Amino acid sequence: MATDESRAKRKKRIRKKVSGDAERPRLTVFRSAKHIYAQVIDDTKGTTLVHVSTLGKELRAQADEKVKTDAAKLIGETVAKACKDKGITKVAFDRNGYLYHGRIKALADAAREAGLDF
Repeated sequence: MATDESRAKRKKRIRKKVSGDAERPRLTVFRSAKHIYAQVIDDTKGTTLVHVSTLGKELRAQADEKVKTDAAKLIGETVAKACKDKGITKVAFDRNGYLYHGRIKALADAAREAGLDF
């Protein structure tokens, strides 16, 4: 079984259980070969409340200088700061089918340390 198929199965299984609402929106993560993206989503309204990525204007220069894991930490800290600015303190973490290690774990740990409650 290809890794994309395995990830799709895990993603489907996770999304059955993890959902975001106004009180506890969903923090979802996507990673590509070079970049990492994080979104905070209110699933009841179908809106994105916060989004941060290594492609953003203010973070691209900083992220390009770092190793991918360190860039993920930077994104975790930034998404936590943006959530705090919007009054969001609790989120439901959606790893989007990725295994919880490496860049995904680094982003989650950095967001927790910056004050987000999972």
